[in-house]
Amino acid sequence: MATVLITGIEPFDGETLNPSWEAARRLDGQAVAGAHLVARQLPCVIGKVVDRLRQAIDDVQPDVVICLGQAGGRVDVSVERVAINVIDARIPDNEGRQPVDEPIVAGGPAAYFSTLPIKAIVRDLRAAGIPASVSSTAGTYNCNTIFYGLAHLIATQRPALRGGFVHVPYLPEMATRHPGAPSLALDVLVQGVKIMVATTLAVSQDIKLGAGALH
Repeated sequence: MATVLITGIEPFDGETLNPSWEAARRLDGQAVAGAHLVARQLPCVIGKVVDRLRQAIDDVQPDVVICLGQAGGRVDVSVERVAINVIDARIPDNEGRQPVDEPIVAGGPAAYFSTLPIKAIVRDLRAAGIPASVSSTAGTYNCNTIFYGLAHLIATQRPALRGGFVHVPYLPEMATRHPGAPSLALDVLVQGVKIMVATTLAVSQDIKLGAGALH
């Protein structure tokens, strides 16, 4: 049986919830598409989060890693295409640190692409009635740090591992404190993650799907 590690992030920036972790923890221990799911929470601490992710991977020994993160203001499930080797924190992290214009991995490549079938995932989410898109910016904060750290690990030490990052909107109860912000219900996010898992296990070569951005 394949093992899939699902990570979410602790609340940050004054929030008491993080939709990424709420969705991930709902799936801990479940079987989806013949795979065993394991959830782990990651900190919103830029200087520690990659080590925590690596420890989780060492502990779980997964075949697939799907990292989830909160992106307040996003209108849909955003399947990230690329991680970049820079930290440029607009706000302090949960330990009060705010790195600016620093590399995630000194001397590392400028960027890495996801090894998830990102366009097939978007296709299948949309087919299930869940709004989704390919995103070509994972930001320059904790989420991008996680994504780059995972991709660097895959590229340099674990070539058989497949992994990537997905941003999710606020939960409705969070959006009430951010008037005008879009949201998705937790049950919808959980179903979406199940689809991500099933699609990743079923699709070894991503599909061609026009999902780029004009700007």
